[in-house]
Order: sequence, then C-alpha cells, then structure tokens
Amino acid sequence: MGDRIENSPYRFRMHANDSDLFLCRSPPLAADAFNLLKKRIDEMYQVNLILDNLPAIRYTKKDDYFLRWTGYPVGIRVGVDYYVFNHLQFTVLVHKYEEANVARVMGTGDATDGFPSTGKDGSGGAAGSSGWMVVGFEVVPCSIKHNPDDVKSLKMYGKYPRSIKCDPTTVSMSIKENEPIVYTYEVSFVESDIKWPSRWDAYLKMEGAKVHWFSILNSLMVIAFLAGIVFVILLRTVRRDLTRYEELDSEAQAQMNEELSGWKLVVSDVFRAPSNPMLLCVMVGDGVQILGMAVVTILFAALGFMSPASRGTLITGMLFFYLVLGILAGYAGVRVWKTIKCGDHTGWMAVSWRVACFFPGIAFLILTTLNFLLWGSQSTGAIPFSLFVILILLWFCISVPLTLVGGLLGAKAPHIEYPVRTNQIPREIPPQKYPSWLLVLGAGTLPFGTLFIELFFIMSSLWMGRVYYVFGFLFIVLLLLVIVCAEVSLVLTYMHLCVEDWKWWWKSFFSSGSVAIYIFLYSINYLVFDLKSLSGPVSATLYLGYSLFMVIAIMLATGTVGFISSFCFVHYLFSSVKAD
Repeated sequence: MGDRIENSPYRFRMHANDSDLFLCRSPPLAADAFNLLKKRIDEMYQVNLILDNLPAIRYTKKDDYFLRWTGYPVGIRVGVDYYVFNHLQFTVLVHKYEEANVARVMGTGDATDGFPSTGKDGSGGAAGSSGWMVVGFEVVPCSIKHNPDDVKSLKMYGKYPRSIKCDPTTVSMSIKENEPIVYTYEVSFVESDIKWPSRWDAYLKMEGAKVHWFSILNSLMVIAFLAGIVFVILLRTVRRDLTRYEELDSEAQAQMNEELSGWKLVVSDVFRAPSNPMLLCVMVGDGVQILGMAVVTILFAALGFMSPASRGTLITGMLFFYLVLGILAGYAGVRVWKTIKCGDHTGWMAVSWRVACFFPGIAFLILTTLNFLLWGSQSTGAIPFSLFVILILLWFCISVPLTLVGGLLGAKAPHIEYPVRTNQIPREIPPQKYPSWLLVLGAGTLPFGTLFIELFFIMSSLWMGRVYYVFGFLFIVLLLLVIVCAEVSLVLTYMHLCVEDWKWWWKSFFSSGSVAIYIFLYSINYLVFDLKSLSGPVSATLYLGYSLFMVIAIMLATGTVGFISSFCFVHYLFSSVKAD
C-alpha cells in the first residue's frame, strides 16, 4: 500500500465538481526515464491515492460481478507499445449531516482541514447548518492523447482547451522517448446514503464470501473432530491403565512391575533434565511472549479496536503488547529453569538475559540484512536509521528491563515439584524401528491443516495489497491451532514414553513446532505460483527473509504450547502412579 505518504498535486474542493483540469506537463522523457517507466509498467506497479484516509478504489466488471481494486496501474502494455494512464476520473461520495459539527467530531482531521463546508455552487461558507463527510473515493484511470503544445501557457488547475472524454476501455497515450506527458483529471461529487461508520464496507467486501466461510468452517470442524477422537482415546487408555494398576494389592503390583512395559518403566527417568536446558527455557519464554502478543492483538482486532481504517494501529499494537509481555516471558523462562534444576534458581539472570535477547536478536539480524538489501536497491521500503535507533531503544529500555523483572518474579516463585524421584544412572533406551524425529516432523501436518486456508488470505493481504479484516475467524483459527498443537504434542509424548523413550522434552517442543516447516514450504509454493510478477533476486530474497522471520516466531509459539501441555500431562500421569 506504499511505505511513505506524500501530498499529491491533485486538488479537491468539497462539493465542487471540476472537469478538464490541467495538472502538469512532464519534461521530455530522457532515455533512462523512458526505460524506467517501461520497466515499471511491465512490473505492474500501482499508484495508491488516499483521500480523507480512504484509499482510492477501482471497479472492474467481470461477467456478472464487480472486482474491487485499490489504486490503479501506472500504465499498460499492448503489443510492443506502452501506454500511460495520464487522466484520472475521480468520484467522491459524500454524505450530508444536518449538524455541521458532526463532520468535525467524526472526521479524521484530514477531512476538516482540507474540505470546508461549501454551498452547491462551490462557494465558501457553510451550506446552511449542514456539513459534508467523505464516505467513498473511486477512481477511473484513462489513457488520453494530449497535445503538449496546447498546454504551454496553462497554469496548474487551469482548464484544458478541449473537452476530455474518459473511456477506460481504450488507450491512446503511448510513451515515446524525448516526448513529454500531459496529465489531467476531473472530479465529481455524488451524494450518497452511506453513513460514516459504513464507509469502509466497500473495501471489506469479498467476492465468493460463502466459499471462504464454508472452507474455513469445514477445515475447523474436521480438524477439531479428529483431534477430539485422538484425545478421547488417549485419555481412556491412560485412565484404564491407571485404574487397573491401582485396583491391585501390593503383592500383585510388585509382580506386575516385573512384567511392566511401556511408560511405567521410565518412571525413574522421565523427569531427567534435557540436553541444553537453558536453550529450552529461553525458547519457551520467547514462545510465551509471542503467543501472548498474537492472542491479545488478534482479540483486540476482532473487537474492532484495530480497524484497517486506522493505518498502522495493528503493527503498533503488536509492538506494544510484545514489549509489555516481556515480563511474562522472563517469568515463564526462569520458572521452567528453576523446575528443571529442582528448585535451584542460580543462573536465573543469565536465563532472563537470553530470553530478552534471543528472538529479538534473530529478528534484528534478519531485518538488518534485509534493510541493507533495500538500501542497496534505493527502495523507500527501507527502515530509516532514526526508526532503527527507536526500535533498539524500545528493546533495551522497555523489553529487557521488563523481562528481567519477570525473571526475578520467576526466581522467587516456587518451583514445580516432580512427583517421582530420578535415578542417578539413566536407563538405556531400546532401539526403535523408526527414527523418533521422523514422527516429530510429521506431526506438524495436523496443526498446519487447521490454518492453511486462512494462511492463503493472510499471505494475499501481506503481498497482494488486499485488506485483511476477518480477525474474528482468525481468532477462532488461532484458538483451534493452540488446542491441536497441545493434543498433537501430548499424543506424541505418550507414544514416545510407551516405547521407553524418556527424552520427551525437546520432542514435545518440536512435535507441535514442526508446523513452521510446512508453513515455510507453503511460503515457497506461494512465491513460485502466486507471486510470478515478483521481479529479480532481491525481491525474492526479501520475501523469503520475511517468511523466515514469521516462521521462527510461529515455531517458538506453537512449540511452547506443545511443551507446556506435554509437561502438564507427564506430571499428571506420573503423579497418579504409586512407585517406590
């Protein structure tokens, strides 16, 4: 949608229709400018205009329904010739309010400064006691052959010598080297019944909405049903084993212990500390922070607090919630560390520091690399140096201290007591028919099934310039994803314990976190088949870099859900066993 908002030369006077307005005449196109313009037309560059915070919308009729687009193309290629859209037909929909102050109260600020209330004749001053509000902004681009000599003496906003007929179905202004381009426009104001709160409805309508809802609901129901069956089977199996075991007397239990197989044999090893415990604690802490940010942000967006009408609120909200939830990240990371160390909280400061710097450090590395690519390409998409400094200050002045405070609270909190003792000598894990990591990687397919339909719409809004608005459904999908991740990880942990594999800590994390691999593969598929117009290796590298950043965040969040659910399950399971 554009990274920088600049004032355009187009002038609008509220409720004053203007036609055949001369805007400007470009200098003769030099060879480099001519080639650049042709390249931009080939790359399908769009021009995005905003009036009173409403993006310009363009309608294209296809069969029996209208397609909606924001902005308009720079030009079009027909055969070997290139044509530029040099005349714009603007239609501004306005709604009349009887109280003049209503417009000023409900407006965004842009409207009230730029559009004073005027009479029907276009003269200044209030039209009685009414005010006008902009509720729609439409554009029709046309390519019209103008004679550059006719406008030599014209000033900006002067009347073009001849009447201009805008026909969007034909193009006639072909661009040629060393020839100037003349730009003109017309504005018409149309009274509308659309009221201020409904003015974004045109942007948020989606063709084929029934298919969209049906696909998502169908996917959610199937996945929830499958996950529910697995969960019920698992609970019944475990409960039956425990009931059978508890009904026996001491002698029978002793005899049964000799014949035991499966998860009951690893009772003295199941809570043995994992390899790289600090890294696990750090990843769990960051996962809690990312998941908390996602849930709160999407919930607020679903409730309407972060409407697409308010530019930038979504990303600002995400940053704010991420910074504040640093306290939760530090607490979770240190609490898990203290539990693994059986109540010893030494080293909590190191864990807190790593939690505060692990994911932000990865993000900083990826974004800095991509920013250098953007700077090298002289793109306006590059983050300015001043904004970089602000982000680093937010990280070290807000996020890091809050994470350390959370770590301190975690160190003071009581650790979770293990229900069974751990032997000094680890039990040997019997050889497996199949590598356990193969099962862990395959487990990500079920969580991926819950979100792949919604993923298409998210990718389209990110990379195709479409407005994403179904936050209510996204919130449902997120909750379902959390449930499925918990169930998948829990089932796999149980399966590993049944084959006497007591190294469940990392496997529980990656069994649900492996959904990130499938999302990254889907991103590559989207790049190859849906973003064919992406130009050059720099654009592809940027796309893959941002996708990698997103995937790492998803891996940490989903992995954390899997680990916490598995830990609670294992703790509950072995606390029910009577073992000496």
